[in-house]
Amino acid sequence: MSIEIQNISKAFGPFRALKNVSLQVPTGELVALLGPSGCGKTTLLRIIAGLEKPDAGSVWFDERDATHESVRSRKVGFVFQHYALFRHMTVFENVAFGLRVRPKSTRPSEKEIQEKVHSLLAMVQLDWLADRYPSQLSGGQRQRVALARALAVEPHLLLLDEPFGALDARVRKELRRWLRRLHDELHITSVFVTHDQEEAMELANRVVVMNQGEVVQVGTPEEVYNHPANAFVYHFLGDVNLFHGRVKGGVAYIGGTQVAIPAGEQLDSDQAVIYIRPHQLAIERHAPNSNAFPARVLHINPAGSQVKVELISPGSGPFDVEIPHDTYRALQLAVGMDVFVSPKQAQLFVEDYVI
Repeated sequence: MSIEIQNISKAFGPFRALKNVSLQVPTGELVALLGPSGCGKTTLLRIIAGLEKPDAGSVWFDERDATHESVRSRKVGFVFQHYALFRHMTVFENVAFGLRVRPKSTRPSEKEIQEKVHSLLAMVQLDWLADRYPSQLSGGQRQRVALARALAVEPHLLLLDEPFGALDARVRKELRRWLRRLHDELHITSVFVTHDQEEAMELANRVVVMNQGEVVQVGTPEEVYNHPANAFVYHFLGDVNLFHGRVKGGVAYIGGTQVAIPAGEQLDSDQAVIYIRPHQLAIERHAPNSNAFPARVLHINPAGSQVKVELISPGSGPFDVEIPHDTYRALQLAVGMDVFVSPKQAQLFVEDYVI
């Protein structure tokens, strides 16, 4: 089932949560609503589910106007961040709940319910815990039960509100991979809310970046990361350094250092803000060419796949560089050492965006 959001607006008192939002989600796609807290992503998800009513605009499922339909008639599966499992019911009964409360005319037989629930629990790899209670499960197991319960009613759409937000980092990563594989198997149209950029990039077919109640950019993970629509998207998707410099004739300068910027940027300004990601900067012990500026090492963190180096340069505040471990060992960096930094790539935006 496809989703089409047309000019949705929603306010809570004086606060405008959504401002004329439009969005299309094709059938079978897994889409992430990504943005900072308060940007409107959960409100939009709840409007799709029918848990909130928009002040203006409409929600269409395929070619059907579902704006005023009840939650039940929309046939949407909803997975909450904090599981929302019934504590007094076993895992089996939690999953079976949606089937048991159907009207008698559409309710499956007890044998069908048994088969359906055991099949779902096997799919989420929890059939061996059918007789346990939620309090006896780990956080990751509870979230898989919540997902099985949402799928039990055979929803046309699956909506997930920060589904892994209450879990630790290792379990989140395992469940992300598991959900991706499950979606590839079921091909159910799914929309999930997250403020975790890595989660959105790893899971989604497309990412919808939101800010202040508006959709800022829609695209594949590669598109929104490598071709951001504006400074907010660039800053929000991953770490970035901000340098104050100038632009002349399509060339950016940080002090006297030239910086390559994307072709087509012809803005001339004496007060430009240049955005460079940590991995797009190189460190040298000696000045390699005129396109390098001096800096001093403030801190080194060698933990992780890349070595993170914090530096400071005359005329700028502290900034970060990420380098491979073999480069770090070859440079023999130490705190307090004077080095040179050369930009490999940068991004320039007309408007300034500063956190």
